[in-house]
Amino acid sequence: MSERTDADVAPRIDLHAHSTWSDGTTGVPELFAQAAAAGLDVLALTDHDTVTGWPELADAVAASGVAAVPGIEVSSEADGRSVHLLALLVDPSPDTELAAEMARARSSRADRARAMVDLISSDHPVRWEDVEAQVAGESTVIGRPHIADALVEAGVVRDRSEAFTEILRPSGPYYVPYYAPSPQSAVRAIRAAGGISVLAHPGSVTRDDDLPLDLLEELVATGLDGIEVDHREHDDQERIRLREFARRHELLITGGSDFHGTGKENRLAENLTAPEVLEEIAARATSATRILRP
Repeated sequence: MSERTDADVAPRIDLHAHSTWSDGTTGVPELFAQAAAAGLDVLALTDHDTVTGWPELADAVAASGVAAVPGIEVSSEADGRSVHLLALLVDPSPDTELAAEMARARSSRADRARAMVDLISSDHPVRWEDVEAQVAGESTVIGRPHIADALVEAGVVRDRSEAFTEILRPSGPYYVPYYAPSPQSAVRAIRAAGGISVLAHPGSVTRDDDLPLDLLEELVATGLDGIEVDHREHDDQERIRLREFARRHELLITGGSDFHGTGKENRLAENLTAPEVLEEIAARATSATRILRP
C-alpha cells in the first residue's frame, strides 16, 4: 500500500470507477485490491447502467479494507449530447423507474453496438464475435469500449483512445445513436430511487463541446445534487468554471478517477472527493443503500 504522511490523514475518496461489469478491465475484487494499493480509503463502484457488480462489494471491502459506495453511471442524452450522471446510494431494486430506464438503455446499447460493428466491418477486420470476446460475461453492458478493444486486438488502432478519436467518435461515419433518457428524467429517477445525482465530467476536453450552462441550470432546477469537478478530462480553466457554478448553486463538488483498468490512462486516486462531501451524500440519501465499511 502507498505510504501515508502526517499531512495526508484525511480519508482518500474516489467516487468514480468501473469494473468488468461494464467497460472496465478489472473485476470488482481486484479493483478494490488496487484501490488499497493506491492508498484509497473509499471507492465508488459506478458501472454504466447496471448494479450487477454490487453483490461482490461486501467481500471486496472485507478483503481490501477499502469502503465501498454503491453507485451507477447513468446514461442520458440531451439534444444529441451524451450526458452521464453518477447515481450514488440508490435503491437497486428492479421495480424502480431508474431500473426500467437503465434496462431500456442497456438493450438499446447492445443493438447499437451490433449496428456499429456491421458498419465498421465493411472497412476494418472486426466482427461481432471479436467484440463478444472482449466482454467479461453475459451480464456485462456492451458498449463502444468493447468495440475499441476488438479494434486494438485486430491491430487497427493502438489503444482505446485512438479508437474513440478516429473510428468511434460521435461525428464519425460508424456512429449509431442509442436510447437514453433525458438528463432531467434521469435526475428525477435517481431522486425517486432515494439516491444522490452528480453530473459526471460535464466539461470533458474530449467532448465536441461543453455542456451548455442553460442545461446545467435546468438540471439544478430539476434537483441535481452535485457536479464532478475534479476529473482528468477537465483542464484548470474548466475546473474553475465548474467549481464557481457549483458554489453559486450550492451543489456538492466531487472528484473521481473514472478508472477503467487498462482501458484508459486514468489512475485510481488521481482525483479525490472531500470527506465532508461524502458525509453529506450519505446524509441526503433516502434509500436503504448505505456505504459498505470494513
